Formats: sequence, C-alpha cells, structure tokens
Amino acid sequence: MKNNQININNNEIKMQENDFIVSKTNAKGIITYCNEIFMHMSDYSENELLGQNHNIIRHPDMPKAAFKLAWDFISSGKEFFAYVKNLRKDGSYYWVFANITADYDSSGKIIGYTSVRRKPNDQAIKTIIPIYSKMLELEKSSGLKASVSYLLKFLEDNNVQYNDLILSLQGDL
Repeated sequence: MKNNQININNNEIKMQENDFIVSKTNAKGIITYCNEIFMHMSDYSENELLGQNHNIIRHPDMPKAAFKLAWDFISSGKEFFAYVKNLRKDGSYYWVFANITADYDSSGKIIGYTSVRRKPNDQAIKTIIPIYSKMLELEKSSGLKASVSYLLKFLEDNNVQYNDLILSLQGDL
C-alpha cells in the first residue's frame, strides 16, 4: 500500500450531493478505470491511479475486517454496501457511501468489480465511526478474527444483516 508515505492530516473533504465516484478494477483489485470525480476526490491523476491496487486510497482508520467482509461478498458475486473513509494523496480524507458489484465475462466468470460511491449521510458516519473504532482497536489488540467477530455479534445483537444496516443508515434510498 502506497499511502504509508503520506502525511495524514485531519482535514476532511466533503463530496457534493450529486457527485458519483466511479471506478473499475480487475478481479485482483487493480484499478482499470476511474472517473474525474474519483481523481478530484482522491487528489490523484489518472496515471497515478490506473494500474494501482484500489487500496492506494485506504485510510488507516478503516478496519481491515471491513475490507475482508467486502471481498467475501463481492468475490462470491454478492452486491456490497459500506461507508468508507478514504485517504487522499494530500493526507486529507473523505467519506463515501460505496456500492460494489461484480463484473462478469460471457461465461459468468467474475472478471472485475465496479464501485460507485456517493456522498454519505452525515448521521450514518456518526453511527459507523464508533463501530469502526472498536473494530480497529480489536484488530490491534487481538487480530482480524476478533474484529470480524465483533461486527458479526453487533449485527446479531441488532437482528440485522450487514447490507441492510448500511442501507438503513443511508436512509434516502
């Protein structure tokens, strides 16, 4: 991951209401397409993004368990929704409401993924931050498995499936 060379700051950049960030990757997560809004929000040029792993924008405040869950969903062909804190090249960050779907070839094999991100609901971010913080804390103290277990227990305790929780937090769909 390239972002370990970035001086992270606490400056948040907000998406506009009608912005849609779009990117495509191959099956391994390597960026093959990025739209102008993605370039603008990430502060990277097209040449800097194409051919890079999508985790080039991964913010260290994001628990690894969230990405494990994402890969579990999308690699099995399931649609995935999430709130993601992304790291810009300049060290700032931005939150997105993400939707990731698989792309298939004519024989039904997954050949890549398309991600569309838009401005998240502010209240949803306030709700998700403590969950992610606890997951991150558990990852540091007890590992990835403990973080995943915490999230699964949270979902069970609230009698909700992961995507349903995320969609209900967004609220305007």
